[in-house]
Amino acid sequence: MEKTRLPLHHCHNRHSFSISSKPGFSLVPHLLVFISELLFTFLWVLHQAYRWRPITRTVYPDRLPGDVKFPPIDVFICTADPSKEPPLGVMNTVISAMALDYPPDKLAVYLSDDGGSYVTLHAVREAWKFSKWWLPFCRKYELKTRCPGAYFSAEESRDDRFISCSEFLAEEKEIEKKYNEFKESLEKNSVNASSSVSRDHAPIIESTQAKEMSILVYVAREKRPSRPHYFKAGALNALIRVSAVISNAPYILVLDCDHYCNDPTSVRQAMCYYLDPEISPKLAFVQFHQKFHNISRHDLYDSRLNYYWRRWLGFDGLGGPSVSGCNLYLKREALYGTKNIKNDIDLNHLKKSFGSSNELIRSISKNYKPHLSKDRKLTDAQAKEVERLASCDYDGRSEWGKEASTMKVQSRKKMRQGENYALLLGRWALGLMQISLSKYCALLYGRGRMSTLHSMCYAALSFDPIYVVPFYVLAIVPQICLVSGIPLYPKVSDPFFIVFAFVFLASQLKHVQEVMSYGDSLMSSLYELRMWMMKSASSYLYASLGAVLDKIGLHTAHFTLTNKAGDDEQATLYQEGIYDFQASPVLIAPICSLYILNVVSFVVGMARIVQTTSGSEMLVQAFIPLFGVIVNYQVFEGMGLRKDRGRISASVSFLSAVIAIFILYFGSLVFIY
Repeated sequence: MEKTRLPLHHCHNRHSFSISSKPGFSLVPHLLVFISELLFTFLWVLHQAYRWRPITRTVYPDRLPGDVKFPPIDVFICTADPSKEPPLGVMNTVISAMALDYPPDKLAVYLSDDGGSYVTLHAVREAWKFSKWWLPFCRKYELKTRCPGAYFSAEESRDDRFISCSEFLAEEKEIEKKYNEFKESLEKNSVNASSSVSRDHAPIIESTQAKEMSILVYVAREKRPSRPHYFKAGALNALIRVSAVISNAPYILVLDCDHYCNDPTSVRQAMCYYLDPEISPKLAFVQFHQKFHNISRHDLYDSRLNYYWRRWLGFDGLGGPSVSGCNLYLKREALYGTKNIKNDIDLNHLKKSFGSSNELIRSISKNYKPHLSKDRKLTDAQAKEVERLASCDYDGRSEWGKEASTMKVQSRKKMRQGENYALLLGRWALGLMQISLSKYCALLYGRGRMSTLHSMCYAALSFDPIYVVPFYVLAIVPQICLVSGIPLYPKVSDPFFIVFAFVFLASQLKHVQEVMSYGDSLMSSLYELRMWMMKSASSYLYASLGAVLDKIGLHTAHFTLTNKAGDDEQATLYQEGIYDFQASPVLIAPICSLYILNVVSFVVGMARIVQTTSGSEMLVQAFIPLFGVIVNYQVFEGMGLRKDRGRISASVSFLSAVIAIFILYFGSLVFIY
């Protein structure tokens, strides 16, 4: 059942087009600004597709059939390095998945350890021991927060019904004691975690099961230095094959290792779509939002990602959103692309697609059920077959993963992520740009496969990093012209000034209206604008350069594992609403350089305006750097006012000043001569 909402218009139209034929006219800056306006217009048009048919959805889990009729669910979680992805956080994700509100005999949790680390394997064993205490406690008291780390770190996790219950409090105290012992065991075994990571090892599979417990399977696929492993994609492929002969659930929940299931009923909500005979045949996956844990009231870094989730409302109304990488319940059949496979199909054809494993090919059938014993333990033959499916060369002998359905549906936000949100999302932006420059560009590849509006939604998402071009032009060109005395915009007394003022104010107010109509505060619109500017200045810059160089063969893009390890001082700064500038100077210097350039151009420009009688024609250009300086006041604080460890270092400030002066000097020479 769906409800139609009024469109939420997020306007990125920051126009400033002008043509001048006055004395002092310079072609280069006018041409650059004109090109920037064309790019802004192009991106603005693409974003209108999101506003065509935004919808929200409501589910009714209480109307589902009994647990007996529920289909099995497999949960996939991937980790790679315990020194960057602390085992405690990963195990909290595993335990929260095991604690989902679902029949335990129909739930299997798989952890892929791409580092083959004994630290992670030990943590899995300890998590299994603790879960024997934790899961019965969750079910007995119907806990809503079933991630133990989140539960014991927040008082509001408790249910008001049991606050005064002595039995509950006694059990909770005992469970907390067990959890602390669990933490200590993991911390003690995590010393020198980085040295435990292996890139050259045979497959390791360990399956654990017990009555009233879901299956927990540890998978370390084979890794050899001479064989490509395709990072997380390869890990997920291995999990799909391994799970096919152990549990073969028709639906798969994919989680990142630093996520936890915020709502244990999310699986039942997903089943509201999959058990609906009208909508289920059209679905490939049900996508849940990801949200960040411990978001401060300031949300400096736009960690709730509402900028993207507002888009998803329109995405959903046009055929479904894109895969967000995790937090989705995926239909195995859709991933295999086997919906229309005939019973008499040639076995060799299937082996070409799925590899040489007869057991894997048999699992494609809807009627296939793994032949596990009553205690759900693997036989020696099954264990050998599973290891074969986790070998490093299995992918290379098949056409695995080339066919997949593209029909989707979106659901409500039910997943949360750790609060250590990266300031600049370079890896995401690089991936988006690589898609835009490939044959899978939505505007080209989407033709004939989806509606025009739907392909525009995909294109708007993948083309986001292109904002770097108009952003840099409007952050540099009008400022250089202001210092050089070259007018780009109408005088305040000119009737066309009203057009410029209206477009600017309308776009900003529309953004504010959109943010607030989504339920966020006025300050959230400022934080979103800041993040857009910071991403455009740094992550979009390097992502666009990296993607272009990769496309022409001058540079190879590399996957970098995100460090999920926490930092107490960073957390304190974040909760106090203070920006942390401890990132690499390569990322911070562009932001600071543009800020210094805008400060200098504003000061020099205002001095020029005050000293000349015709200064009114430069007022609009003086407002542009002033706007950037005010919006990004946090950069000024970081460079000049703060003394804490999260400030911008003096060396970075000096380097940025040199870069800003260089741009102003040589830019003035180019524009004048």
